[in-house]
Amino acid sequence: MALQFELAGSQIDGTRGYQEDAFLITNLTDKEGNTSALVIVADGMGGHAAGNVASNMAVQAFNKHVSANYPTDKHATILRECVEMANNSIKETIAETSALAGMGCTMVAAILEKGQMWWASVGDSHVYLLRNKELIKKNADHSYGGFLDRMEAAGTPVEPEPGLARNMLMSAIMGEDLGEVDVSAQPFPLQAGDKILICSDGMDTLSAGKIIQFSDWSETPKGCADDLLQAVEAANMPKQDNTTIVVVNVSAAPQIETPAPAPVQQIVTEYMAEDEPKSGKAGLFIGIAAVLVIGIAAAVFFGMQDKKLSTPVDTEELAEVIIEEYAEEEAAEDTEEEALQEPMDEAEDQEAAETAAAEVAEAVAEEAEPAAPSQEFQDELKDGGTGPVMIRINAGEFDMGSPSSSRFSDERPRRLVKVRPFAVSKNEITFAQYEQFAQATGRRMPDNLYMDKASHPVIFVSWDDAFYYTRWLSEQSGRRYRLPTEAEWEYLAGTGKRSPFWWGYDEEPNRAHCFGCGSGLDPRKPTKIGSFAPNEFGVYDSAGNVAEWVQDCWHDNYKGAPSDSGVWEGGDCAYRIARGGAYSSPPQSIRHTKRDKFKSDQVYDHIGIRVVRDL
Repeated sequence: MALQFELAGSQIDGTRGYQEDAFLITNLTDKEGNTSALVIVADGMGGHAAGNVASNMAVQAFNKHVSANYPTDKHATILRECVEMANNSIKETIAETSALAGMGCTMVAAILEKGQMWWASVGDSHVYLLRNKELIKKNADHSYGGFLDRMEAAGTPVEPEPGLARNMLMSAIMGEDLGEVDVSAQPFPLQAGDKILICSDGMDTLSAGKIIQFSDWSETPKGCADDLLQAVEAANMPKQDNTTIVVVNVSAAPQIETPAPAPVQQIVTEYMAEDEPKSGKAGLFIGIAAVLVIGIAAAVFFGMQDKKLSTPVDTEELAEVIIEEYAEEEAAEDTEEEALQEPMDEAEDQEAAETAAAEVAEAVAEEAEPAAPSQEFQDELKDGGTGPVMIRINAGEFDMGSPSSSRFSDERPRRLVKVRPFAVSKNEITFAQYEQFAQATGRRMPDNLYMDKASHPVIFVSWDDAFYYTRWLSEQSGRRYRLPTEAEWEYLAGTGKRSPFWWGYDEEPNRAHCFGCGSGLDPRKPTKIGSFAPNEFGVYDSAGNVAEWVQDCWHDNYKGAPSDSGVWEGGDCAYRIARGGAYSSPPQSIRHTKRDKFKSDQVYDHIGIRVVRDL
């Protein structure tokens, strides 16, 4: 019997004023084209910035090595190598920045594939199996208490040494020689009805009975994760640690009951396995012929969603869905704070406490002026055809960044920015639009993953590719096209508002395409441009779908940033900024103030292009 997985994860700060845990759910594709998943949870040590740096660095290194070597028949070997990669990444960083000495993390990771699970762990985080109302810890416990328990179970009990606490770690990822590493030598077979809990040791606040109880009450992974974290908070333990949990529901994959009519039947026969559906996260693909309707159930719905949804497609689209093979996700999405961020000093904390309420009240009371009517146009190109549809954005001013009470130091300090008028592309640049440039200049054409070129945003383009695309548009049109500055992008995306999203303060469903946005779209790839309502400037997909390169080089924060909307000179130009979040980002990462940095000469499967034009 084929099995499918549903996954969701969440975390809380506990009584800490900062988050040192990091987690990631990555989609993988096995050798038969079936969708699998990698789950990683890391618990940082070393205090605020250092703990956060260590956990996120380890997660990224682990994810990158799995993605680069998957699919594989050597799961245990790859997982062990990943642990070494994570450890080496911390070692190298400490060597470069001695102030970070002592930082580290514990880590647990699992690969879920074909109804089986492999895991690797270092430290005291957990892989729990919940089966038939019994909670079973599958991975080893590398705390001192775990060592004592193992010795007792082996019939060779050891007297505890005075002064050593049971929660003292015996092994951790700290850039030094690794102590104990637990890697499953063989895959663990899963059953329909199983629930997997992959979590940090903050979950130790709850007894096994409580975990079973709250897990039984929740049918969906998202509901289960939320219920367990609420129970941890309700316990009101002093010095409650950060807590992160990823929940996996294992169930039987629905079977295809009605054969599809030709020619789709031929495609199904050729590209789908007999026993398991090929597609991954999406829920149900419904409808092909004018009269005949078939229900094809997808194997997995991976990510932050808590329910399966349906999307009607025609015959051609269904065929594309069946034969798609997706590129593996490369980078750890959604690092909530960038590396080496500085904690707010005491004066800033006091200021935040005094001003946070006032700033929120001011922002809520603030009535945004209605946007000017859209003024659309297209420039003709010398080689034929027209450029992107552009929208005029009038001059204005806005508060850029997040308030002093924000925990995202790279988004502070907030400042007033005056914006000059400019024009911006109504939609993200499509594969078809980019192909004109690639063919004319002999540049590499990125893989479109079987997506429709005319309607899907281009991805797998570096910042350099995006820059030269704007140069080509300028030469073809006689007008100056370019990438938006970071200030221009935040203004056009947020329409000048202080609220986190252009539509308001809450994560409203079906506003954008992201990992948990409630759109019902496949969270493994971008969707068609313009699939959601535009913002008040008439700009589509300024939140989610694909992130968008901007002109500026990376700066760690806004200290010294200019008050106009021009390019901020200086910074680390080996890294450029992408804004807006993507289909693979959680809702909090599609805020228009969210900043992410990426290598300018590399391509990513979630970053595309939006262009502006001088007026």
